Amino acid sequence: MNATPPAPRRLLHVGCGLPHPAKLPHGWLPPGPWEEVRLDIDPAVAPDIIASITDMRAVPEASFEAVWSAHNLEHLYPHEVPLALAEFRRVLKPEGFVLLTLPDLQQVAALVAADRLTEPAYTSPVGPISALDMLYGHGAALAQGNHFMGHRGGFTASSLQQALEAAGFPLVRVARDEHFALWATAHKTAHQTIPGALVA
Repeated sequence: MNATPPAPRRLLHVGCGLPHPAKLPHGWLPPGPWEEVRLDIDPAVAPDIIASITDMRAVPEASFEAVWSAHNLEHLYPHEVPLALAEFRRVLKPEGFVLLTLPDLQQVAALVAADRLTEPAYTSPVGPISALDMLYGHGAALAQGNHFMGHRGGFTASSLQQALEAAGFPLVRVARDEHFALWATAHKTAHQTIPGALVA
């Protein structure tokens, strides 16, 4: 008799933007099926849930195994960041974790110090990205009237670690990549295994 396949674990993709499978952090998630639930403040991207990441009251408490946040926290004012992180923690199950990525301002500052403010630093799916884009938001999107893309804050590795710990995550790991970004995992409880490749 065939065993019943396990039910998919649930991932809340916050600030999801338009749907695309490549946006999911497959290499960072524990193996097995995952169900993506999309949340965004912009109704134009047709999310499953329309909400700000600072107020996700439409999402029940302890209802997700993971929260995935790609380039969202820098769009908040600094005083709003604790609100968002508290919401991320609230919607996680006890064994859940947050995975997030955002610009690394220390690496960006090195470009500015080298007088490379507007030259392309790397190429993303939406085109070339400069230090100016990483500091203040993607210039092309802003020029098209998408003010949700503006940046109001930012992080270094140590300030991101401190923010996650202050939000009540007892197990946090932050690392840099080679594309001017920080990556972090933060677990709701201390007795968890770090998922994916982020182990230091």
